[in-house]
Amino acid sequence: MTKLSVNINRIALLRNSRNIGIPSVTEAAKTVIAAGAHGVTVHPRPDERHIKAADVYDLAKMLTVEFNIEGNPFQPPFMDIVCDVKPAQCTLVPDAPDVLTSDSGWNIPENRSRLLPIIEKLKNHGIRVSLFMDADPALMPLAKEVGADRVELYTEPYATAFREGKAESVLQQYLLAAKAAQSAGLGVNAGHDLNLQNLAKFCSIPDIIEVSIGHALIAEALEMGLSNTVQAYLKILSDS
Repeated sequence: MTKLSVNINRIALLRNSRNIGIPSVTEAAKTVIAAGAHGVTVHPRPDERHIKAADVYDLAKMLTVEFNIEGNPFQPPFMDIVCDVKPAQCTLVPDAPDVLTSDSGWNIPENRSRLLPIIEKLKNHGIRVSLFMDADPALMPLAKEVGADRVELYTEPYATAFREGKAESVLQQYLLAAKAAQSAGLGVNAGHDLNLQNLAKFCSIPDIIEVSIGHALIAEALEMGLSNTVQAYLKILSDS
């Protein structure tokens, strides 16, 4: 079964609109864990517009499931936080400070020399490393060469194609990318704009280890409730 890691950035974004501490990031994490989620994901950014450094430390103290911290390793204080907390997994994402959300995977040829020491440092701390990648089969062996353990396929292009009724036109590209990664010895995760409507078709790709889902899941939870929404995702994954 593909595992579900719930990204709780949007909980923090709502909390930050007021100064009274609600909704609570840690209570939300407890809820998704109780509902059966296999992991919790956060993506702290330098401006702390949603998840704050303090949240990462608070979550690390209480989580009983896998902790996945995403972010750009070249934007302080990301690496300091990750090396202090030592999550099970760190997903490196090449997002610029001013982007609204992550919008592309790594160009490994351009960043190889910068990524090598970063990945080595994380692995020396016992942290599994995943690289956020576009669905380009040619790049997967390069991800392995720089030391990654997994890749996270950037699924926004798939989600857009699904909305337009053109999912089949891009799903084959993701299948080829996943196979290339697996052939190179990498585990395959996926995430970005996956939701209750498009997840099942995406998981027709064999051996996806984990999906990280946040924005859609939190939006759907406004109508369905957080626990019910997590369980709806888990049912899709168990049936896939």
